[in-house]
Amino acid sequence: MARILVVEDDKEISVPLVQALQGAAHAVSVVGDGKSALEKVKIAKPDLIVLDLGLPDMDGIEVCRNLRSQKYEIPILMLTARTSPLDIVMGLDAGADDYLIKPFRTSELLARLRALSRRAEGYEVTEIIGNEIVLDTVAQTCTVDEVTTLLTTTEFKLLALLMNNSGRVVSREQMYRDIWNTEWTGSPKLIDVHISTLRRKLGQQGDHISTVRGLGFRFDRV
Repeated sequence: MARILVVEDDKEISVPLVQALQGAAHAVSVVGDGKSALEKVKIAKPDLIVLDLGLPDMDGIEVCRNLRSQKYEIPILMLTARTSPLDIVMGLDAGADDYLIKPFRTSELLARLRALSRRAEGYEVTEIIGNEIVLDTVAQTCTVDEVTTLLTTTEFKLLALLMNNSGRVVSREQMYRDIWNTEWTGSPKLIDVHISTLRRKLGQQGDHISTVRGLGFRFDRV
């Protein structure tokens, strides 16, 4: 059981979210604005924070920066209705550990919180989760929409690299260094073929791998 602080001003989101968290045996506190969140952290000392980006006073980014400036290392999962990669990167750079785009599935939120909790407790995080895709880095398995999908070792590494950098562009140069342990030769064909095959194997979820012309590729979580 974890102590979770939910910072969300929309009751249509916060009420079912709290019910789901309590159903998973967590102790939950709820506040609806940033200033109350900062005060609640001092009193309740939560293990995890679910933080909405759009709040009525200070936004989630400002709350996150404030907490990090005060040396709070509590894992923060940021909720956002904004799909711009810039907004997501700003949230991560402000100190959020993960983000989830609204509307979201409760099962994915709970899985993300479990991963953040394990990471905070010093356990190795073995699952990478996004858009109904789950990569198990120990078993080297990929599940898409709860169906096991067979990937080659290279495809698995490529998808893991993209998902670990969700919302950020991964250049071809980085892919060559991290996956093939070599420098990019300037020919895009090798990576393009792997990306094309990976998209096909992922089905509809493969649409979340975007080509950023002249830069590389990006995995967009929704």
